[in-house]
Amino acid sequence: MILHIPGSIKAQFAKADKKLLTDAIKNIFGFYPENIFLYMLAFRHKSVAEELHDGIKNSNERLEYLGDAILSAVVAEYLFKLFPFKNEGFLTKMRSKMVSRSQLNSLAVKIGINELIQSSKDRGSQPKSMTGDAFEALIGAIYLDKGYKFTRKIIINRIYKPFIDMEELENTETNFKSRLIEWSQKEKITIEFKHSTESGRNSKSLHHIDLYVDGKVVAKAKDFSIKGAEQSAAKKACMKICKTEN
Repeated sequence: MILHIPGSIKAQFAKADKKLLTDAIKNIFGFYPENIFLYMLAFRHKSVAEELHDGIKNSNERLEYLGDAILSAVVAEYLFKLFPFKNEGFLTKMRSKMVSRSQLNSLAVKIGINELIQSSKDRGSQPKSMTGDAFEALIGAIYLDKGYKFTRKIIINRIYKPFIDMEELENTETNFKSRLIEWSQKEKITIEFKHSTESGRNSKSLHHIDLYVDGKVVAKAKDFSIKGAEQSAAKKACMKICKTEN
């Protein structure tokens, strides 16, 4: 499957080093891209994007949307075949762990694609989600360039199998919010997540969460998504509660 990139988008990448990116993709994943402009777009953060038409920018956000769907489908099928005797609850939890933002951020760094991202932000000020977003956009680019079957092989054989220990992942707790809610219901204790402040103007703004347990703040966290901030705060709270109970 080959997507024809409009000339207006190609012009934005005319001065980019196409050979450097082509070689990087080959070194990381073992194949040469057919449509290099898709991959250039996948690594283009919105901070350096320009508007093309009716609010659409030459950033990786549309590819991110597509890659998210492809990745979820591939992981669901992989887990379905890998664990033939596990129920849907187990499979859902494992999929959530494998496609979580923190997991994708980590994978992007391990693979090395974080070094390919085009952004106006300094390393220290980059949103944590930027690498995971680029990871999903890359999956979208591979899908459009090479098709579903090829993309599935890359995801499983070049990404998850080399970099994820499935047994370790199975025993790793990642949904601390659910764990905390279960604990509060069992102990009949009230918990509340308060979205205290938000800096910035868009969906990637920094969100601040205060976590209250029985009316007292026990943890604070911030992230570029409300869900991420809540999970971070819940993790901190769980660590405190476990220590107290021990």
